[in-house]
Amino acid sequence: MKIICIGRNYTEHIKELENEKPSDPVVFLKPDTSILLKKQPFFIPDFSNDVHYEVEILVKINRIGKHIDKKFAYKYYDEIGLGIDFTARDLQSELKEKGLPWEKAKSFDGAAVVGKWLPVSDVSDVNTIEFSLKKNDNIVQLGNTSHMLWKIDELIEYVSKYFTLKIGDIIFTGTPAGVGKVLANDKLKGFIEDKEMFSITIK
Repeated sequence: MKIICIGRNYTEHIKELENEKPSDPVVFLKPDTSILLKKQPFFIPDFSNDVHYEVEILVKINRIGKHIDKKFAYKYYDEIGLGIDFTARDLQSELKEKGLPWEKAKSFDGAAVVGKWLPVSDVSDVNTIEFSLKKNDNIVQLGNTSHMLWKIDELIEYVSKYFTLKIGDIIFTGTPAGVGKVLANDKLKGFIEDKEMFSITIK
């Protein structure tokens, strides 16, 4: 099982980090060891003083596929979820300045929160999903998949050119604006519409 992550897929998030708008999806991977175990807190790693939350809609692949046309992409998933791509922003900035890969800042142990899964049939339209993240009961991120630069089916078409998609693979589809630093004792809760999808404590 692999985790395929998409960066810079929401215009307002691109602006807040002062990044350049990409001409193609930005793709990076996380290993399965980056998944935060269920009911476990997230421990801020000792190599970073600036870990950020990034809430994202997730897609779980349900069949093997390669070179998938976007018009058939809907056949390759039947569950939608919500998660967090934790990012050691200080380390990421150092790596970017040196032109090095981001994995140490994005793919460390516990850096991927994977919440509950919903059947796609529970969602009226995957291209208009509203989702949010609360930190200590205050909404800090609010997004809608209608604001994606590349929609879910387009992402599946794109990534399947490079990687064979296998059953159980997860795609993190990008984060909206509002990312920010976590501190010890923060409580994070993620929602798709009014459904709570995960709740974690920061240590």
